[in-house]
Amino acid sequence: MGPVAPRDAESKRKSFYICRNKSVAASPIGDGKGMQHIFLDDNRMVTFAKIVGNIEDEEMLNLLTTAEGFRKLVYGIGISVELEEGSIPQKTVDFVFQMYGESDPYVSGTTFRKAISTDGMEVRINLADVDFTGDDVKPGQIRFEFEKENTLGKVSIRLYLNDGFDAPEPEEENPVNLDAPEYQEMLKASLMCDSADFTRLHEKMENMKNGLETTVAFIGGSITQGAGAIPINTECYAYKAYERLCKLTGGKENTRYIKAGVGGTSSEFGVVRYDRDVCNDGEFTPDIVIIEYAVNDEGDETKGECYESLVKKVLNQDNHPAIILLFSVFSYDWNLQDRLAPIGERYHLPMVSVKDAVVDQFYKKPGAGRVMVKNQFFYDVYHPSNLGHTVMADCLNEAFKKGLEAPAAKVDIANVAQVYSTDFAEIELIDRKSVTDDIEIITGDFDLIDTELQAVERNLDLGTTPEFPNNWKHEKGENSFKMRLT
Repeated sequence: MGPVAPRDAESKRKSFYICRNKSVAASPIGDGKGMQHIFLDDNRMVTFAKIVGNIEDEEMLNLLTTAEGFRKLVYGIGISVELEEGSIPQKTVDFVFQMYGESDPYVSGTTFRKAISTDGMEVRINLADVDFTGDDVKPGQIRFEFEKENTLGKVSIRLYLNDGFDAPEPEEENPVNLDAPEYQEMLKASLMCDSADFTRLHEKMENMKNGLETTVAFIGGSITQGAGAIPINTECYAYKAYERLCKLTGGKENTRYIKAGVGGTSSEFGVVRYDRDVCNDGEFTPDIVIIEYAVNDEGDETKGECYESLVKKVLNQDNHPAIILLFSVFSYDWNLQDRLAPIGERYHLPMVSVKDAVVDQFYKKPGAGRVMVKNQFFYDVYHPSNLGHTVMADCLNEAFKKGLEAPAAKVDIANVAQVYSTDFAEIELIDRKSVTDDIEIITGDFDLIDTELQAVERNLDLGTTPEFPNNWKHEKGENSFKMRLT
C-alpha cells in the first residue's frame, strides 16, 4: 500500500502573510456602514510580502505584480478577522479582493468577496473557485466592509502557494517593550542636535507651564494626516506627541491642537495652505510647529525651495514660534533628510529623524539590539502602524524634553543666508473667499464651484474637511477666467 495522504492536505500547503494582526477601522461610507481599504498596487503587495512574509525570492516577488503572475503563484487566500473589545458586535465582515482591469482599471477587473466570521478563525478562498473576467492586469486592493461604521478590529491575510513554491516560516514577533533600555536608546538616536537652538521651544514650553494660551500645530503629508493609525484621530503621531508635550508642561487646558496633514501632498502645497489650514486665515498664531515632509517632497520641482520657504514663513511670524523638523521614513529605509536637514542646520532648528531611530535596529538580531521588526512599525509601504505612530511621538518627545532644559544662548536667525531659496515665503492663497478690493477677477465661464474635492480628517475630527472648497469651476463655455492684480 502506498503512502496515505494527510486528512487535510491544504493545511500542509506553504504560505506567507501579507497582513498579520493588522489593525483596521471601519471608516464611514454612508447608511451607518464602514469600510477599510488595503491597497496592493504601486509595489505595495511586494513590500507586504517582504516585510510581513519575509519573502526574498525575486521570482515570487515579481509574480505578485501582475494578475497572471499572482494566479501562477497563489493557490488561495486565508483571511481571519477579530473585533476589538468594545466594538459593536457583528457576526461577519465582508472581505473583498479586487483586481484592476485593463479596459477600465477600477471596474473591469475581477472582484470577489467572502463573508468572514469575526471570531478570529481563518476562512480560505481557493482561486480555482473564482470566476475571473480575463481583463485583469494586477492585484489592486482589498476591502473589509463592515455593517457598522467606526468598528475596530484586527485582520490577518496570508497567501497559500501553488505546488513548486516555497516560503519561510513566519518570523516570531516579540511584544515591543516601550520601557526597555534598548527602546530608550533607539529614541535618543532620533535627535539631530549638533547645531540646534532650543531657546524658542524652551520659551513656549515655559509659557505652557505658566498657563498661557499656546497653539501647537502639525503640517505635513498623509502620515501627519494620520494614515495607518487606527483610529486616525487619536492614534496618530501628532495627537500622541501633543499629549506628551502637554504632560511635560501640564498645560493641556490652555493648549490648542491643530493637525493639518494632507495625504499625497508636498511642501509646495503646504506653503500655499499654511495660512488657511494652520492659521485659519489669521484666527490662530501657532507657537510650536512640527513640519513633516521628508517622505513627500520627492516630487517637489523646487528641490527644497518651497520647504525652506515654509520654514521661513513660520519663523517670520511676529510671535517667534518654535519649529521642529520631523523626518519620517518609508518601509524601504528612505527619506529626504539629506536634502532637508541642511535647512534645519542653517536655521539652527531642532530636528527629529525617525529614520535614524529605527532603521539600523531593524537589521539586528533579537537580543542584539533589535527592538521591533518592520511589520510591527509599518502599517503599509508608506505609513506607520499604531506602534509606528507611537514611536514617532516618542521621538518628538525627546526634543520636547530637550526643550525643558535651560537653553543655550539664542542664535540670531534674522539674517541667515538661505540654503536653497525663500522666494515662496510670502506666497498668499487667493480664492473666492479671500478676494480683496485690489484684485479684479472676471470669472468668465468659471462660474461653478467644484465640490468633488480631496477631503481630510482635521484636528480631532473623524469626519473630513474638503481642500480648497472656495474654487472656480468650468463646465462649459469659452469665456476665459481673468485676474488682474499687482
